Amino acid sequence: MSKSITTLICILSIVHFVSAQKKVSNDWLISDLTENVFHLSEVMLHDVASPPAASRFYSYSLLGAYEVVAESNNTFPDISQQFHTKPKFTLPSKPADLYLPFCANYAMLEVGRNIMPSGFQLEAKQKELIAKYQKKLKLSQTQINSNKTYAEAVAMQVLAYAKSDGYNKLSTYKRYTPNKEEGHWYPTPPEYMAPVEPYWPTVRSFFIDSSKHYFNPARPASFSKEPQSSFYTLMKEVYDVTKTMTPEQKQIAAFWDCNPFAVSYSGHMAIGLKKISPGGHWMGITGIVCKQKQVPVDSAILIHTMVALTLHDAFICCWKEKYTSDRIRPETAINKYIDPAWRPMLQTPPFPEYTSGHSVVSAASAEILSYFIGDSFRFTDTSEEYFGLPPRNFTSFRHASSEAGISRIYGGIHFRDSIEEGQKQGNKIGKFVLSKLVH
Repeated sequence: MSKSITTLICILSIVHFVSAQKKVSNDWLISDLTENVFHLSEVMLHDVASPPAASRFYSYSLLGAYEVVAESNNTFPDISQQFHTKPKFTLPSKPADLYLPFCANYAMLEVGRNIMPSGFQLEAKQKELIAKYQKKLKLSQTQINSNKTYAEAVAMQVLAYAKSDGYNKLSTYKRYTPNKEEGHWYPTPPEYMAPVEPYWPTVRSFFIDSSKHYFNPARPASFSKEPQSSFYTLMKEVYDVTKTMTPEQKQIAAFWDCNPFAVSYSGHMAIGLKKISPGGHWMGITGIVCKQKQVPVDSAILIHTMVALTLHDAFICCWKEKYTSDRIRPETAINKYIDPAWRPMLQTPPFPEYTSGHSVVSAASAEILSYFIGDSFRFTDTSEEYFGLPPRNFTSFRHASSEAGISRIYGGIHFRDSIEEGQKQGNKIGKFVLSKLVH
């Protein structure tokens, strides 16, 4: 096996490109990488990909890019050999004139093109990539063709592995029927959307052994209508906080909304609002900080891949808990037991409440980024500018993760124990993933 991530961290400042690739700045290469990652997000926005599904699409797409990097650099860890179910990649011989940034980006887009419902939209982006590198690096058509052929071969290996992960079986399971008993999750008006991905835990994980261990959180507060109960206290807190929110708290709620299913109403007209998923938000943060820290592009691909894979495993663990505890959402509970006229600031997502998905995946992502970039790395998150929201400043990744968690109370869509236990769950997942690779 190639060297561990511990060794790799010591060489993040080294750029591993042939002479022709040094004609363009690393800043340009990182910008190109993050632009192509966002092209994946654009397709997910078009398809209204669920948060768990989005994490899967990012994971395999970035894995395609990473396999190009790992095969070209023996100082990089063989990530796939740390998977619980190891793939048997048989990669072709590298072209003599391999241009790693082009090849990795092309492989990423090729996986995305084949794995997402509207992935065909990425064909145009692949053509733009070719034209861009021909202009910047003066690559001949022969060089483009050899690199393209290699990237496609790598992508096909990753796609073959993805095909066996159980995702295609999700539509064959019996339709999920919500429990109508008190205290359980039930679709909220006016959309009454069907539950999202109730069988997601059947999808194969990457690092965790999902047949045994989901990093289960503490049990949620038991449902109760009694004013002295823990559950009623949690419910009343959400009600009270949302009735007296400051402008800053409202901004925090909006910034971390990340709800792909949001719907707005104008009279009798329902309007779907395009929003990035929680995973997409953290992929955006990853690109921002890699560029700010001036991480070499091959190392940036490693970091993006690790964040994506961690997101995927975190969603599996979280979704297992959601449909196990099957807890009622604040909107349903408050409307029934406190105030029938109350409405949350954010739209209630169509799946059970405990644990908070954003809390889990944010904490897990923060662990990965803190390890690679640093514990106290200050950054400005501009991920939501595309959606018309101003940037926010953070003193660390855990600071951002903590704010993502508390945003769910401000938004009126989660109880406090769901957030706090979700953050603990995410921390454990992130640390476990790192333990698989750090020796």
